[in-house]
Amino acid sequence: MTKTTTSQEKIAVFGSAFNPPSAGHQSVIELLTHFDKILLIPSIAHAWGKEMLCYKHRCELVDCFIADLKLDGVERSRVEEQIHSPGDSVTTFAVLQQLEKENPNSELTFVIGPDNFFNFSKFYKADEIVQRWSVVACPEKVKIRSTDIRVKIQAGEDVSELTTPGVAAYLKSNALYT
Repeated sequence: MTKTTTSQEKIAVFGSAFNPPSAGHQSVIELLTHFDKILLIPSIAHAWGKEMLCYKHRCELVDCFIADLKLDGVERSRVEEQIHSPGDSVTTFAVLQQLEKENPNSELTFVIGPDNFFNFSKFYKADEIVQRWSVVACPEKVKIRSTDIRVKIQAGEDVSELTTPGVAAYLKSNALYT
């Protein structure tokens, strides 16, 4: 007997600079495990001009991070690579629109972290985002930021308590943020 379901796949869309992934990011992701899929989307070109490590390294860091999490349904999305035009930023609206095209029978929920919660009204087409998709503000349970990791690395300190083992090893072996 074949099981059929009419319920939509529920997808959490968590975009971030992941510059680098931190224990704070991890604590947010652990709150999203009731979703069928959690897409981690490293920003390819930040809408507000944020300085970031190169996209290739941040994607590899996210891959290490996902491997360390060992959670079903967590994956890195390449959606920003698909829609990015050199010289332009990629907006949340464009990301959600593209993901909706790719997943027409899914329910998308945009996850907004504490960094952006109070700035959400500045997002391109913020009103339309909340009309078309679910939006959830999800503060981290662990107050560790990517900035904390970068500062410790620049001071020559160990960051293993601030991120996952694979991320810490990648940062060290590639001498990133030094």
